[in-house]
Amino acid sequence: MIVTLTANPSVDRTVTLTEPLRRGQVHRAAGVTSHPGGKGVNVARVVAAGGARTLAVLPGADDDPVVSGLRAAGIAFRTVPVPGAPRTNLTIAETDGTTTKINEPGRPLTERDLGELTALLVELAAGASWIVLSGSLPPGAPVEWYAQLVTTLSALGGTSDGAGRTRIAVDTSDAPLLALFGENAGTAPDLVKPNSDELAQLTGLDPVALEEPSAAAAAATRLLECGVGAVLATLGAAGAVLVTGEGAWFAAAPPIVPRSTVGAGDSALAGYLLAEQSGATPADRLRSAVAYGSAATALPGTGLPGPADIALDAVTARPLALSDRPSA
Repeated sequence: MIVTLTANPSVDRTVTLTEPLRRGQVHRAAGVTSHPGGKGVNVARVVAAGGARTLAVLPGADDDPVVSGLRAAGIAFRTVPVPGAPRTNLTIAETDGTTTKINEPGRPLTERDLGELTALLVELAAGASWIVLSGSLPPGAPVEWYAQLVTTLSALGGTSDGAGRTRIAVDTSDAPLLALFGENAGTAPDLVKPNSDELAQLTGLDPVALEEPSAAAAAATRLLECGVGAVLATLGAAGAVLVTGEGAWFAAAPPIVPRSTVGAGDSALAGYLLAEQSGATPADRLRSAVAYGSAATALPGTGLPGPADIALDAVTARPLALSDRPSA
């Protein structure tokens, strides 16, 4: 089972325009959609559509609109009850695929809330093959919280089915991402999924240079040297790179008509995990990640892909040499 944590859930609202966005002008919407969101929720939705067992963990009351949306979609979930409404994240989608996002800061969590979420993840770890820590942290959460969770969860024993230790994946940015590798960091995650900007944050390199696959792969090896098991670096329209202890691979994105980038990174992570659950090789996990991320980009609004949207045969992964390391 794949357990996802969304500490800062949201109602994802997308407004689709019929013309380019112009500041200071009046626009009429061609359509508006709303879905339960937050990066971990998105991963759970894609994993569930892919036919694998998943469970979304999040803070929220029983009548919370994100919780209600998960219930209506048939996504299994567990919550820590907290007062107040979740944030709303607004996406403005233009016809050429350009998306403008306005994300609210989120509902504050107390130390007690964070402790209850930690205890719930510890409880669920015995039945989970993966625990995915995704998205921004809400107000009130220390930037080191993900790093603390990785250390706590990695120290637990094997899963109840005897499949070994629960593995930890992290997809976040800015200070919480940097804290995973800071001076006081403990155990490194089994998988991290940065984009080129986030990989630049971690390595001090130029994010534009890291859009080149070989440079991104060489930079990712630095994270393996810090103890990370695998790095799935998404490079936007270029595709993605995977670096593990077995080697490095690049898969280009197939040709698509981009409609919205919302949820593309989350879908790529879900595609990787779905392939890993089925016993796929690293190269095929990368192919699945790119196929899922590209499928999400081809869908309008906050639509997330299912198996019928995936063109796996259109994606090829090739090995990369790591002889050259970029300099800061």
